[in-house]
Amino acid sequence: MFVPLLAACLAAAFGLWYVALPLLLLTGFMAYFFRDPRRAVLTDASIVVSPADGRVTRVAQIEPGTAHTGTVVSIFLSPFDVHINRAPVAGEITDVTYQKGRFVIATREDASLVNEQNALTIKGEHVTVICKQIAGVLARRIVCWKHAGERVALGERFGLIKFSSRTDLILPPEVEVTVRVGDRVRGGTSLIGRVR
Repeated sequence: MFVPLLAACLAAAFGLWYVALPLLLLTGFMAYFFRDPRRAVLTDASIVVSPADGRVTRVAQIEPGTAHTGTVVSIFLSPFDVHINRAPVAGEITDVTYQKGRFVIATREDASLVNEQNALTIKGEHVTVICKQIAGVLARRIVCWKHAGERVALGERFGLIKFSSRTDLILPPEVEVTVRVGDRVRGGTSLIGRVR
């Protein structure tokens, strides 16, 4: 963000307004993109909240025979959404697994399998969930500030994905999912499900 701002100032100093203006617009967009608004934190241990801002693009039962059972909820983040990721449950991070991969469109169903991603397993008081940060076409960098063994509070920031991307939430069968495809959600505040 500071590089285009500095370049814009230099261009303006030399009277190159046709260069400075696009750089100032780029700086403004980057400041908007990396915003981190305050959110009211919930404290109910029986709920699962959204790990990201965006639109729910998939709510599906996980096919039998795979590594996990339950439901997967996919949230697509456009370049205009807040890209901070937040803990869907309070608990201990028992595993953080980074996987290199491709950069196909994040809304594709196979993006959760083939794209670059980072998966956090969080063991809460009542349930264990997996939260995947998935890169998209524009997103080329996944940032995670937490490590295995650390604890997170409900709605606590744990990372971000730069530019448009996707966040998947793998929920066990004992979570009753309360969102539907097409719903808009906000990280840390929107209810995704309740523990039965």
